[in-house]
Amino acid sequence: MFTGIIETPGIVTRLEKDQTNLNITIQSPLAQELKVDQSLAHNGVCLTVVSLAADTYTVTAIEETLQRSNLGDLKEGSAVNLERAMTLGARLDGHIVQGHVDQVGVCTAVEDMGGSWKFHFSYEKHPGRITIEKGSITVDGVSLTVVDSGPGTFSVAIIPYTYEHTRFREYEVGSRVNLEFDMIGKYVARLMEGYTTL
Repeated sequence: MFTGIIETPGIVTRLEKDQTNLNITIQSPLAQELKVDQSLAHNGVCLTVVSLAADTYTVTAIEETLQRSNLGDLKEGSAVNLERAMTLGARLDGHIVQGHVDQVGVCTAVEDMGGSWKFHFSYEKHPGRITIEKGSITVDGVSLTVVDSGPGTFSVAIIPYTYEHTRFREYEVGSRVNLEFDMIGKYVARLMEGYTTL
């Protein structure tokens, strides 16, 4: 489980295909504190550390992950939002994030608001994937509050700190982002559809 509060960006230093899998090596100051088998969120995708070096570590994304996320778009030199799993007893500064990406969305507009930025995104409509104004959404692992919400669209406001310390400074119209919709909202939507299990 995660909170959606990004600790630091990492930089992709190597990408290696292994059949349908993709091994991703990332340089990060977190590498010295990690251990093999530990989980981290990478652009909101929970992946397991499989090997370590001095200032890098490697994770493996399987085909299912590559199809549901933007990790297949990574190149050497790409920045990645990183967050370690939350610890019990710590403050929950963002919202409950599972690290299970629901789908990829697309940036449709970026507005400079003179001190902040408003980013607009679209996504493929699905009954269980909804946003509500002032509700929570995770974009590439960043816990955010929805400003405007419509069918298959939403916007978020980004403060300077978030802009400077995450991948938001790289986004432009057409950028693909990982979306994880609010877990409580997904359960409510599922119940409203009548998919209950006794």
